[in-house]
Amino acid sequence: MRWLVGWSSVAASFRAGSYGPGGYGTAGAVGEPDEGRTVHPVGAQLLWGDPDPLWAVGDWRPDEIRIVSVGADTRLAVLGCCAATDEELRVGLFAARGGALRHLSAWPGSYTAVAQVARRVTVVGDLAGARPVFYTPWAGGTAYGTAALPLADLIEAQLDIGHLAALLACPDVPEALGDSTPYAGVRRIPPGHALVLREGSREITGYEPVASLAVAAPQLAPAAAVEGVRDALVSAVRARLTAPRHAPETLPPDPGPVPGMGPAERRAARGGPAPGIGADLSGGPASATLALLAAGLPGVPGTVLGHGTGAGERLLAVTFNDLTVPGAGRQAELERAGAMAANPRLHHVVVTGGEECLPYADLEGPLTDEPGPSLIAAPRHRRRLLSGSADHFTGSGARQVLDAHPARLADLLMDRQRRHLLRPATALAKAGGPSANSLFVPLTVYRAARRLARTPYRTGIESAADALRASAADGQGAPRFDDAASPLSISLAALSWTRPGPAARWLTGEALAEVSVRLMASATRPAPSQRPGEARASAALARYAADHRILEQAAEVRSQRLHAPFLDNQVVRACRALPESLRVQPGARATILRTVLSASGVRDLPPGWGAPSHAPSTAAARAGLRQSADPLITLFEAPLLADAGLVEARTVRKALRAAAAGEPLPLDGLADLISTELWLRRLLSRRGTCWTGTAAPRQRAVAGGVTPPRRPTLRS
Repeated sequence: MRWLVGWSSVAASFRAGSYGPGGYGTAGAVGEPDEGRTVHPVGAQLLWGDPDPLWAVGDWRPDEIRIVSVGADTRLAVLGCCAATDEELRVGLFAARGGALRHLSAWPGSYTAVAQVARRVTVVGDLAGARPVFYTPWAGGTAYGTAALPLADLIEAQLDIGHLAALLACPDVPEALGDSTPYAGVRRIPPGHALVLREGSREITGYEPVASLAVAAPQLAPAAAVEGVRDALVSAVRARLTAPRHAPETLPPDPGPVPGMGPAERRAARGGPAPGIGADLSGGPASATLALLAAGLPGVPGTVLGHGTGAGERLLAVTFNDLTVPGAGRQAELERAGAMAANPRLHHVVVTGGEECLPYADLEGPLTDEPGPSLIAAPRHRRRLLSGSADHFTGSGARQVLDAHPARLADLLMDRQRRHLLRPATALAKAGGPSANSLFVPLTVYRAARRLARTPYRTGIESAADALRASAADGQGAPRFDDAASPLSISLAALSWTRPGPAARWLTGEALAEVSVRLMASATRPAPSQRPGEARASAALARYAADHRILEQAAEVRSQRLHAPFLDNQVVRACRALPESLRVQPGARATILRTVLSASGVRDLPPGWGAPSHAPSTAAARAGLRQSADPLITLFEAPLLADAGLVEARTVRKALRAAAAGEPLPLDGLADLISTELWLRRLLSRRGTCWTGTAAPRQRAVAGGVTPPRRPTLRS
């Protein structure tokens, strides 16, 4: 895991030689051993020192850390993949010095920017939330970082049970989560915002322009908007292609030919990626677009040592073949991937996975910064990534930035574009199959969209809080929906300001009541400037980006970098510029990406390209749950979630048995519960701290440095 951390404090405390309330520290450079009373992260690289130090921690590559200075106290650090030149970084630093923070987020790539101008420190987060920024009060000032756990260690934080309840009850509702994290006292800044520190004081400011709710923002023509998406994607891919190539660190020697194993399989068995650049090629439109763009764009093949240049193979395409999920849909995807891999600039590798790769098959893994549903499938993804390259493209986030959230239909009504509701409503009627009520589906969708368009923000939030409070009072749990719900029912449920998550039905009344209090408190704050569809889409993107970040940590392969260009700032901005009338049409994502490839010179696509398919992932989750039912039931014999008062163990065990037997329960909700329980167990069993030095915290976060009993009490 890679992260950066720093802090800003009042100048007087540093002149007095104090890092904290206890008077410890030194007035010299950070990390000096003169008095032996400093505090700094374990294994850190100091980027700049006092009075507002900044460190980079983890296995950062040399080209991933760039620092430019225009004076003794004016400098900019950019960590990650950034295609800007040094001159462009200096121009951005001058703009940030004048307050124009948006310039620090406009370069191609995925990165975190930290600007220091005298005693003012500015940390810029991204638009999607894949590179979040956290902060906490400390030592009379503010400590910040791109990971929450180190900050929790610094202040010896306890668990925030209310945040965990909101994360399970309403995972994609920002009003319920607020700016909290699983650690009490550690806060996060919202996507699209920056943290500004001045001698310890802090301010959170947005850097994106705010549109009015009364007048719709001017929209681009569809052709111009799609061209903007194409330019952004090409720039994002080129940013990775023009970066220095990397080869994995030294691996154990190749044992030589093994029956049934090629070079790629033998390398994956030794635990390392291939040199150079690769990409997923699942047969879907998002990963295929990135793979074909990367194969067609000019770039320098191979690494500086000459790796990855053989036989003209510039890009390694990896396809995962799940042998446990048969079906015509999956077979069609594999055939499309094979047809695209016939490109001579691609080298195709098919990774097979049996029952050992099903979700829930391996419940062991590393501790991540936060809980996330991807923890249950991390070993499955790791198997695929081990056969990938040192720099590996993935199509993650394409659905969230390109597809239309159902609530966007209300935005169309607010803009008086009723005619554009006909095609999506007709598609929902066809997806539900022929029935006597099919003719009334468009009218039903129109009424739901009009109801949302006419519902004020505060009324929508208060109604959701009242529903949760009523569910908690009668002990029936949150409003329910099953895993086999029709597309129409799912879309109608999404046409609201808030919606309970699939795990809410198993939470206790006390947990639901606490979440309802959070929602009522948020209703008293000023309403956001976004329309309901735009707000719901942004929340869904932030939720997905947060889980993608957890997946990167849980399935991390040493010496490998995962690249998700669809979550880059410039790609998110370009996708947001797409007209609502274009993105709500059925098949809009495949149409847009087909146009992007066509404009880039790729026109020969296999038949059926872009066909949506969710069935394989759902079938794999159900098969994994059925295979691992006994270990999961054992996991919830004495769950920590029950000790925290969030669930009743008996209720969850009953649900696990029912889901394993094939009942139509929401598998996503069970995944949320299981992954949160796994994360809690890993967190409470960890040892050590992220900080070192005599003045460093002597207790680890959450458990207070004491080994918990068999049934520990999480309430502090």
